[in-house]
Amino acid sequence: MLLTVLAFVFALALLIAVHEYGHYRVAVACGVKVLRFSIGFGKPLLRWQRKGSPTEFVLAAFPLGGYVRMLDEREAPVAPEERHLAFNNQSLRKRAAIVAAGPLANLVLAVLLYALVNWMGVMQPAPYLARPEPQTIASQAGVQGGEQVLAAALGDESLEPVRSFEDLRWLLVRAALDGQDVLLQLRREAGAAPELLRLPLARLGAHEPDAALLGQIGITGPLTPPVLGELMPGGAAERLGLRSGDVVQRIGAVRVHDGQQLRALIRASVHDGQPLAQTWQIERDGRVLDILVTPELQLQEGQPTGRIGAWVGGAPEMLMVRYGPWEGLARGVQRTWEVSALTLRMMGRMLIGQASVKNLSGPLTIADYAGKSAHMGLSAYLVFLALISVSLGVLNLLPLPVLDGGHLMYYLWEGVTGRGVSDAWMERLQRGGVALLLVMMTIAVFNDFTRLFG
Repeated sequence: MLLTVLAFVFALALLIAVHEYGHYRVAVACGVKVLRFSIGFGKPLLRWQRKGSPTEFVLAAFPLGGYVRMLDEREAPVAPEERHLAFNNQSLRKRAAIVAAGPLANLVLAVLLYALVNWMGVMQPAPYLARPEPQTIASQAGVQGGEQVLAAALGDESLEPVRSFEDLRWLLVRAALDGQDVLLQLRREAGAAPELLRLPLARLGAHEPDAALLGQIGITGPLTPPVLGELMPGGAAERLGLRSGDVVQRIGAVRVHDGQQLRALIRASVHDGQPLAQTWQIERDGRVLDILVTPELQLQEGQPTGRIGAWVGGAPEMLMVRYGPWEGLARGVQRTWEVSALTLRMMGRMLIGQASVKNLSGPLTIADYAGKSAHMGLSAYLVFLALISVSLGVLNLLPLPVLDGGHLMYYLWEGVTGRGVSDAWMERLQRGGVALLLVMMTIAVFNDFTRLFG
């Protein structure tokens, strides 16, 4: 719990500080007098001011946000000798640059975080495919399980090397949401010649990047051995004589190839709402044994599902994925661009009803993910920070009146018409923007409670 709180607070502080520093740094560069740089809202907990600087730096009590207060004649009277330092008296280009600098700082931070992970290196599952379930796209395309993915291409693009299973999963999600096929270069077994296989993902018409999407494709996880891990005390596996380390070779007449297939067979071991007893052929300490196994029944989404009370499937083959200085930075830019595009696409689909608003997440879900990623290690936490930084940057660039994108929308109007938005329209738009953000925040918090406590 403590790690979750600390990880969440640090994430908020870092992302808000970077965002506001973007505004602050460009404002100073443009000759604008900055009065206050605040992390958080409400009562100041800590404040300081550098000698010779007009800016007061503040750490406030309510940490969900921050602001940079600049000299501005619209907010308070300005002495005649300082009018040239006021924000409202700057050129349109300077005002737009100052406003855009905050979201862009978050996107730059995401690039650097992704690049840092690429430079550090991270252990990831090797790109070997598990046996797909029947009737999935991968199964129908010819994936049998055990293949190594050497390279892949999105649509008509050229083949690019696939370094890990995570690279492959990200490409599959992007392709499905973009409505494009994926071309895979596979090696079915060691020493065999590579071959090409096309996954027709364009026909899916996918709108949301959820687990069901990967289930339809048939590639949900990397290849894992069909071995039993830790057994639940008193569970079916323990009662029936199964042991941790047992390698399952066959269930009934079906040959078991990997952990993913084994999990699917266990879940499907139900007939007419009753558990189905089957003979399992297992290898234990070099011996082959036959054990009659009857799973326990559990309801999953209202459907009876088989469970044995054991961790099913061993660890996948892992490898270190690390990139050099330039390639790591280039991939950081690429991943930031791809995540930004996906974020915008999902927001657009939620707006027109093609994607569920259940995809919106609030502070509770973010805090939960912060804690989980911190427990997984530094690389996972840095990737989490990069993802949230992208989301913050993209969100603030949306043309909503109370956000940075809304102010840029005003400046676009001013640039096209030669006059600013009137005070009356400004007030109406601000009220509408606040109302819309409150609705979005309410939905996000409701989703948080549903995910965590529902």
